[in-house]
Amino acid sequence: MLHAVIMAGGSGTRFWPASRHAFPKQFLTLSGDRSLIQSTSDRCIGWIPAERQWVVTNEAQAAETRRQLPELPTGHVLVEPCARNTAPCVALAAAHLLKEDPDAVMLLLPADHVIQPVEAFEKAGKAAQTLVDEDRNRLVLFGVTPTFPSTGYGYIERGPQLGAGRSAYHVAAFREKPDRPTAETYLKAGTFYWNCGIFTWSARRILEAITTYEPEIGALTAQVAGTIGAPGYDATIRDLFPKMKSTSIDYAVLERDKSIVVLEAPFGWDDVGSWEAVPRLSGSDAAGNTIEGLHVGVDTKNCIVRTTDKHLVATLGLEDCIVVHTPDATLVAKRGDENAIKKLIEELKTRGLNGML
Repeated sequence: MLHAVIMAGGSGTRFWPASRHAFPKQFLTLSGDRSLIQSTSDRCIGWIPAERQWVVTNEAQAAETRRQLPELPTGHVLVEPCARNTAPCVALAAAHLLKEDPDAVMLLLPADHVIQPVEAFEKAGKAAQTLVDEDRNRLVLFGVTPTFPSTGYGYIERGPQLGAGRSAYHVAAFREKPDRPTAETYLKAGTFYWNCGIFTWSARRILEAITTYEPEIGALTAQVAGTIGAPGYDATIRDLFPKMKSTSIDYAVLERDKSIVVLEAPFGWDDVGSWEAVPRLSGSDAAGNTIEGLHVGVDTKNCIVRTTDKHLVATLGLEDCIVVHTPDATLVAKRGDENAIKKLIEELKTRGLNGML
């Protein structure tokens, strides 16, 4: 059966100060009335019920994950004792799935993306499952057709079509985040996709692949798997998981394996990387402002303003700025430099203000 595995261990520093270590961006509600992680679960619930949904997170975020997704079985919130990137995350999830369902197929997806329409995502997910059911050796990736020459995403170059009339292709190559001229070349070629980090594969196949290419991760995972459901599980994972190599599933397996297939995504996708995504999700008023909360603006244009707890934010003569108020911190920044908040986070660390992170 098909299981949804939601990766939810990120920090979302570009959404500071609303996003913190214990409350990262997947817990934020940026549009509508559901958080990003709740929306990720919601878009699967019609065809993958809660009893076949899983979340992999960390200790600081486990309690909030359970609070936001109470319908998930208790044992389906998997807690990593430390960050080890996506390869150990996938291995841990696969081991748990196989304990419940030896024939499990895994739909792996990030907790903090926005995908529309839901019907198109369901159709694509079922198509990916069919590809895996046809050949359990296949590792299926979703590729998003580029709409602009992005330098912030990795790319997948497609190869031969996987049968006439199918929007699935063998993968010719993976490309790192390009410079602008290279990205423009990819866009014009029409044979490149954004790698959106959504995958479908047999849990058994991906665990075998990880063990083949990263045997140390595989061996440690096997030891953890042997204690799933037993009293010694917590102690075992605390001991062994930190010893796993920190590496992505892309580097560990996908760029090495020869059975990779890319499925052209028929849905709209936004990775919600920074506050700049909010106008795309919620729209803007006539002055170009995107407002959430109590705000009064005079001569204010092209601003993103977010405030909480009925706290009034008043702006005068402000243009192209981000203003985010929280109970203990307020951000005022110029728009257009998505990396600037990372610099601010480093400055907070330098000044010993770790409690604000």
